[in-house]
Amino acid sequence: MATVWIPSLMRDVTGGRESVVVPGATLREVVANLEAAFPGLGARLCSPEGAILPYIAVAVDGEAAIEGMRTRISEESEVHFLPAISGG
Repeated sequence: MATVWIPSLMRDVTGGRESVVVPGATLREVVANLEAAFPGLGARLCSPEGAILPYIAVAVDGEAAIEGMRTRISEESEVHFLPAISGG
């Protein structure tokens, strides 16, 4: 199962966990399993249409997830959700 690293601003949904392990062969399945385990997390990562929100970047095994929700996930994958940092 993939290890998913949770951004600090979203850890309130995971009970403070920095990372969680969830099954899934694609990013879509991983997000669905995250939502099942931690209700509300999916809405903080995806639009109502099911796409990753535009201000969230996703890296799988150190590479940008350019295939979006179709990105393949292996049993040993590490998935990082990276919210945009704003400031002036």
